[in-house]
Amino acid sequence: MKTQDYIELEDRYNAHNYKPLDVVLERGEGIWVWDVEGNRYLDFLSAYSAVNQGHAHPRILKQMIAQAGKLPLTSRDFRNNQLPLLAKELCTLTGYEMMLPMNTGSEAVETALKAARKWGYEVKGVPDGQAEILTCDGNFHGRTITIVGFSTEQQYREGFGPFTPGFKAVPYGDAEALERAIGANTVAFFVEPIQGEGGVVIPPEGYLRRAKEICERHNVLMIADEIQTGLGRTGRLFASDWEGVRPDVMIIGKALSGGFYPVSAVLADSSILGLFRPGDHGSTFGGNPLGVAVAREAVKVLVEEGLIGNAHTQGDYLRGKLERVESPHIAEVRGRGLLIGVELKPSAGGARRFAEALKLEGLLCKETHHNIIRFAPPLVITRDDIDWAYDRIEKVLMMP
Repeated sequence: MKTQDYIELEDRYNAHNYKPLDVVLERGEGIWVWDVEGNRYLDFLSAYSAVNQGHAHPRILKQMIAQAGKLPLTSRDFRNNQLPLLAKELCTLTGYEMMLPMNTGSEAVETALKAARKWGYEVKGVPDGQAEILTCDGNFHGRTITIVGFSTEQQYREGFGPFTPGFKAVPYGDAEALERAIGANTVAFFVEPIQGEGGVVIPPEGYLRRAKEICERHNVLMIADEIQTGLGRTGRLFASDWEGVRPDVMIIGKALSGGFYPVSAVLADSSILGLFRPGDHGSTFGGNPLGVAVAREAVKVLVEEGLIGNAHTQGDYLRGKLERVESPHIAEVRGRGLLIGVELKPSAGGARRFAEALKLEGLLCKETHHNIIRFAPPLVITRDDIDWAYDRIEKVLMMP
């Protein structure tokens, strides 16, 4: 079958909830992927940062195969010998006292929201049913009814109401607005240290530190969604580390499994996660031995192979080169580590045509919010690889 055959099958039988580039991939290795006709592309999106370790990393693959041949699933009705080890390793690495494993990022977000409300009622003493959680304009935390209900993007909400009450949005990057919005029943402030899906939006310097201080003073939990920005993507273990901030609750996912399997987790101290009792929350697949074995090795690869530092070094290099592109279409280049957004001027005609042109040049990326190109290659990328990519990016950005 050829590319067009697969496209026609998908368009006929699959719901049209995405608008992918017309490339049909069948295998990957490191930073490279190949389509069904043998064409090679440099992956500059990394499955929204799920493939930080590169495609089909051999160490993670080996562990997945080994565990799959032993015991893929037990559910949490029984214990397994992998989960305690991941819990200890993650808590040791991050400094939190406890973790709660889930599968997808959205599930981890829902878990953190439940934990925050439970803490609000049982510890802070908010009257039952009145807990309020503050979110940010421009946020993206997932696709469940509750999550899209507190999104400020109209398309994410349209046709899906009524929504879960108890959420209020404040301007992103405005610490004073956050403090003004806090009331007696506010239990948490939910924030992305960098808004990835929102267009690689970086808040003003000191915003996270100020937000954390405000939350502490008002007895409000600070919850950081680091599903995309965490685990090395920005050149630090967490994007919050750039300001030396330790959120009360940390949400991770995506790269936690290196792209092999859906694995996510919520990290917090026992004063928060210790409030859950048997039966309060759960997941058939959450914490399963196959996913946990994959996650353990994925984290080891990030740390032991120096990928976090490489993201910092190569990200600075790539961003510096992009900032020197003399294209009439570029409004701004911004980012941290290997999470970079190139915002285009309205006159550029949208980012989609540039992504399609880069595909023809052998580089895969995607537009976000119509006028922004997001660049996020696997963290195993080298300087020579970036030079190869840059030549093509510059060529495309200079087109009429």
